[in-house]
Amino acid sequence: MPRIAARSASLVRLLRAFVPAIFLVFLPAYLLACEKSLRWDDDPPFSMQLEDGSVGGIYVDLNRHVLERMGCRTILVKLPWARALKELENGHLDVLPGAFRKPEREVYAYFSGAIWKPSRNILFMRKELQAQYPLHDLLDLLSTSFRLGAQVGVAYGESYQQLMSHTDFAGRVFFNANRLNLWHMIDKERLDGIIADENSGLYELRQLGLSERIVATDVVVSSDASEVAFSKRSNTPEFADHYAQEMRAVVDSGEYQHIVDRYLGR
Repeated sequence: MPRIAARSASLVRLLRAFVPAIFLVFLPAYLLACEKSLRWDDDPPFSMQLEDGSVGGIYVDLNRHVLERMGCRTILVKLPWARALKELENGHLDVLPGAFRKPEREVYAYFSGAIWKPSRNILFMRKELQAQYPLHDLLDLLSTSFRLGAQVGVAYGESYQQLMSHTDFAGRVFFNANRLNLWHMIDKERLDGIIADENSGLYELRQLGLSERIVATDVVVSSDASEVAFSKRSNTPEFADHYAQEMRAVVDSGEYQHIVDRYLGR
């Protein structure tokens, strides 16, 4: 058990020995016994299976570290994004990093607030198509025959929603739960491009050997800051607040940047 978890357990034993049992009711539940499920998937550099078979990534390492600081044991659960949202709503998933706050999600989840720098969702396309599609904004795609790929259940921002409100264009968008499948479809010329997180996209293209074939464009689709979401069925507002405080401490101390540098090689 991590050192912090062991200290928490020792504290509880001491309290049980010297404090009447009734007072233990007032201790936070996550101090008495804390075990939280954390979502991961094949989404480098944020979460992925490493060469040694273990699971890591920026989000995995960061949130596991925060849970350790709180004396909690982490249970990693591999879920595609759309399924993770449903499991969070049902209370079968406790912690979901990388979520964007939306009114329909606030019904079933608490949010950490924006703590780290926002990452950009940008448009990637096959390199030879850049001259054919001199785009400045995502909505420029409306007057084209561009074949766009997107992940199931992912929120790409306002311009994407406007684009999808046009039936003719929306009918050409291909959805898949796994972004790696979409990269391969672009390589095979079955799609022209996809929207992806800038860091994730560049990392995956390097890993797949497709950096010369598929390139990032200057079209920024969204640059909102993601947050950590907590299921209301399995967490309290106090837990979410404490989590956010610990997360800010990790960011302020430079530990978060150290984790980022570990995967992005800066």
